[in-house]
Amino acid sequence: MRLAIVVPTLNEEDTVRRNLPAALAVADEVIVSDGGSADGTVAVARSLGARVVTGPPGRGIQLNRGVAEAVTADILLFLHADTTLPPGGAEAVRAAVVRGAPGGAFLLRFDADRPMQALGSWLVNRRTRWLRVPLGDQAQWATREVFEKLGGFPDWPLLEDIDFIGRLRRLPGFTIIEEPVITGARRFLEQGTVRTVAINWLIWLLFLGGVSPHRLARLYRQIR
Repeated sequence: MRLAIVVPTLNEEDTVRRNLPAALAVADEVIVSDGGSADGTVAVARSLGARVVTGPPGRGIQLNRGVAEAVTADILLFLHADTTLPPGGAEAVRAAVVRGAPGGAFLLRFDADRPMQALGSWLVNRRTRWLRVPLGDQAQWATREVFEKLGGFPDWPLLEDIDFIGRLRRLPGFTIIEEPVITGARRFLEQGTVRTVAINWLIWLLFLGGVSPHRLARLYRQIR
């Protein structure tokens, strides 16, 4: 089965240069879906061998645009630019699909070796096992058939991952792969762990309370 990795980007030159080779090494194709980067993201991605599509920003829009380019893939894996799969991660996804899984995601570990980030990883993984709601930085994946049946991602500027996984997790065989992806703790280190977690929870609670993702995106830009 052919595996395509779709990477949404916006001004991620450094992380693309650092992390994209690992994705290229394990996938049948890698599509970088750029949202208008002003740095060298697009040039670096192309030089490394990824296929690049460009268009308006917005993670849901970008992910769907990348999927439209991955026309021969049987399995779609959505990977943030600052995230890398564990050794054997691609094979684990293929094996889960062979067993009948419609999709899933991974557990998570932050790339910073600090107590607060270790605690954060533990909390994320506890939430993932308990609620079975892995988010976008946990490398969500699905078969193409299931992705199309679910209608893909909503064209939202944020929280598209919660909407998509909320529909995917209801399907029989939904799978959480125990080996963790490694994801960047940069935002937590730059903005402070407590502040970042508080902002995330505020956004999630407002969303659950009925506030639209477009209004939340404007709020998120103001309070970051």
